[in-house]
Amino acid sequence: QVQLVESGGGLVQPGGSLRLSCEASGSPFSIIRMGWYRQALGNQREFVAAITSGGPTNYADSVKGRFTISRDSAKNTVYLQMTSLKPEDTAVYYCNAFARRTGVFSDYWGHGTQVTVSS
Repeated sequence: QVQLVESGGGLVQPGGSLRLSCEASGSPFSIIRMGWYRQALGNQREFVAAITSGGPTNYADSVKGRFTISRDSAKNTVYLQMTSLKPEDTAVYYCNAFARRTGVFSDYWGHGTQVTVSS
């Protein structure tokens, strides 16, 4: 299995910043892509950002210019730097990894970390 552990969530005022981290661990695996999704209360889970093993990134339109995803491949860790946060960014943020393990490609998910943007 591949385990994903998120950290860095919390309460922040509008306009503030937070950095989320997600570390992957477990039995031998090869990560193809890592990313972040979020789910606000009453809404479906939505894509936020992703980064592939080769480096290209992709962002939801709602966070472009405000969020930056990066990755430390040596540590199997992905980061999400969030700036200019808005109340509508409030959600549980989930880390996702698309990885190959024992020849099988699968999606893996973390348990989520709460981000609340409020004054």
